Amino acid sequence: MDKPVLQINNLTTTIGRGVDRVVPVSDVSLRIMPGETFALLGESGCGKSMTALSIMRLLPPSADISDGDILLEQSHLLDLSERAMRAERGGRVGMIFQEPMTSLNPVMSIGRQIGEAVKLHDVDNSKRVMARVEELLNDVGIPDPGRRMHEYPHQLSGGMKQRVMIAMALAGRPRLLIADEPTTALDVTIQAQVLQLMKQLQQQTGMAILLITHDLGVVAEVADRVGIMYAGEIVETADVAAFFSQPRHPYSQRLFEALPTPQKRNRPLKAIEGQVPSLNAEFVSCRFVERCPYAQALCHEQIPQWRGDDNSGYRCHFEDAGSDVVTVADPELAEESIQSDSTAQSLLDVTDLKVWFPIKKGIFHRTVGQVRAVDGVDLRLSKGKTLALVGESGCGKTTAGKGILQLIRPTAGSVIFNGEELTELKGRALRKRRADIQLIFQDPASSMNPRMTVEEIIAEGLVVQGIGREQRQQRIAIARALILEPQLIICDEPTSALDVSVQAQILNLLKDLQRQRHISYLFITHNLAVVSYLADEVAVMYLGRIVEQGSVEQILEEPMHPYTQALLSAVPVPDPDAKREVIRLQGDMPSPANPPSGCYFHPRCPQAMDECRMSYPESREMDDGRRLSCHLF
Repeated sequence: MDKPVLQINNLTTTIGRGVDRVVPVSDVSLRIMPGETFALLGESGCGKSMTALSIMRLLPPSADISDGDILLEQSHLLDLSERAMRAERGGRVGMIFQEPMTSLNPVMSIGRQIGEAVKLHDVDNSKRVMARVEELLNDVGIPDPGRRMHEYPHQLSGGMKQRVMIAMALAGRPRLLIADEPTTALDVTIQAQVLQLMKQLQQQTGMAILLITHDLGVVAEVADRVGIMYAGEIVETADVAAFFSQPRHPYSQRLFEALPTPQKRNRPLKAIEGQVPSLNAEFVSCRFVERCPYAQALCHEQIPQWRGDDNSGYRCHFEDAGSDVVTVADPELAEESIQSDSTAQSLLDVTDLKVWFPIKKGIFHRTVGQVRAVDGVDLRLSKGKTLALVGESGCGKTTAGKGILQLIRPTAGSVIFNGEELTELKGRALRKRRADIQLIFQDPASSMNPRMTVEEIIAEGLVVQGIGREQRQQRIAIARALILEPQLIICDEPTSALDVSVQAQILNLLKDLQRQRHISYLFITHNLAVVSYLADEVAVMYLGRIVEQGSVEQILEEPMHPYTQALLSAVPVPDPDAKREVIRLQGDMPSPANPPSGCYFHPRCPQAMDECRMSYPESREMDDGRRLSCHLF
């Protein structure tokens, strides 16, 4: 019988001392076999990444492993000197970090960076380092590796940078690969490529993978077993099929209930109320007790024991708590979806919107070209409705949103909001109209002034609009985007970095506000699960242009444009039994500074014809009411 590649026994990691002592990892045990992918799943702050850093012994100076044992094959990692541990990092243990841009050195070519790992950890190839680098880049699917190895990180797309990180991790021929949220920042098309690549490499090398994620779809796609982590401890382990068919811990069950799906469109998501408990306290009860719908007196009085064995079990006082819970794939949840009302009064009409940025060169800064970020977009949004704008990173979604709001002045086109042409407004008139259109940014941390109180941040819009202090105090509890009671909110990836439980709370809030105040949303996202739950209509964007637009049912259930079909095929489904055929797109999206002739999608389209290379297809209205730009139809 094979022995585990990784065996963790009762691992406890602490940070700080005395009253400031925090325990982010508490009595964690798990094992991963050769060729197995073990997914560690849970909310942000539950201890997933700290577990990985404990394995690598890359903890911050104030942290300490206070108990437990970590075995890599037969080596006790906690007994190794720092020098010996450096040989293991990048050698028998490789790690892919969450954000490749911050993990790569911007002033070194990618070939040199991978070459360092080869020199340190691959003795057999120490005399042919760059040849081995080229082989590694080829293995991870980087086109033209001999040329690309001399390029720098900023010259690569996000997907390529992540592939470089995988190549570096593989340079030492690891027995264990730790992947910490390796696809969180990637589009679904690139995510599908990276996940497939990891599976292929695992099959070729037999390495074990510890996958850290909060995405149930990714877990269903690639994992063999799963461990659920909550407040520093593992509360459930199971093989993937059993976990998705019947999760046993109440926390696991609540994660499924919080997932947005088309079947839940007519009702609020069951968000997990409350907060994860502070990890600086001594626990004398179940850690989930304050958020558990099945909690009883015993749960407040005693710490629950583990039920089951090392491979499959859960931590709960009750054997059948929440046994009647339905999982994400349960057909009994299906309800009639809300149909889009095509007769609703129009609030926003965008026609032929273009936002081009000049490319200047030379000492005289002459304009030598244009970056066509938004290149002729048509959109219509009705009052009280939600239009989702979807597409890969770099397609122009965010720029289109800023162009509509006139934060970036359009190069051409029309933006009519409530009967008024926004492109003709200037100065005070434009600022006044912006009270009716607000923007929720993707990253709230970077969009808020850290030196302002929450009250000042929320009241900021009222100050700009000249509304008095007395009125300000009456409305201070309303969020900044709502304080001016707008008719339209442009939501730019508002849930992209959120856990499923927090995401459910935000989606419920947005739906409640829309129902109560008849607000319209332009929802910019690449999360198609959120689109299926929230949107009435969907517009699919590729390289600055809309290629298909229609009702959410039309686009998600019967996509017609080849790009829409590829985009939807790449979405991981939180159901391990779901069989899907991913449409693999060749290459990367072209540069908006040099778009291809003809249809912009034709170089990557598996159904491209000669006509596609010659002229861009006109936007046509189809028999079912959707609009489509494709020569195939």
